[in-house]
Amino acid sequence: MGPVLILYYSRHGATEQLARAIAVGVEAAGATARIRTVPPVSSDPDAEQPDDPTTGPPYAILDDLTECSALALGSPTRFGNMAAPLKHFLDRTSGLWLNGALINKPACVFTSTSSMHGGQESTLQSMMIPLLHHGMIIAGLPYSEPALHTTTTGGTPYGVSHVTLNQNRALSEEEKQLCHAQGKRLAQLAGAINTMTTEKGKAV
Repeated sequence: MGPVLILYYSRHGATEQLARAIAVGVEAAGATARIRTVPPVSSDPDAEQPDDPTTGPPYAILDDLTECSALALGSPTRFGNMAAPLKHFLDRTSGLWLNGALINKPACVFTSTSSMHGGQESTLQSMMIPLLHHGMIIAGLPYSEPALHTTTTGGTPYGVSHVTLNQNRALSEEEKQLCHAQGKRLAQLAGAINTMTTEKGKAV
């Protein structure tokens, strides 16, 4: 089974914290987490993509999507939508769509906002749309997760989220629990699909 790709854009570090907490859940399920980010976009159409950051994960390439067995996609909210750098990267995946490279791979989404009602759910839904076009299987968070009933910060059935209240970027305990649960669920789904595909191939 290939790695679980955790792909995100983060401006001030809050979304990155979610990504790393999801990775904990992925690896707790026995899978390998591959964390990648995307570069900022420039208003100059001829600007070259910057080199990989000196700290933190490298920038994603299309091969990361091809090689992964599952995807966790994250972005801060920009007016109720995903941030432009992540959209810019997804807009480059038409070749993968033509080849059906992502069909039947499980995926989840995550986001962060600086206010309680900052458009989290619409942002999560906006990130699902291109994944559905790719034929991916969306994995939300079921209400069997106790932290969904007790959180007073982030957390939605559409995917994990974080609220940066009063510039406090630390994840709440409920947010951490939901991230771990989301990562674990995603890895388990990837493993189950991989097993079914392998068994089907053997049967043929």
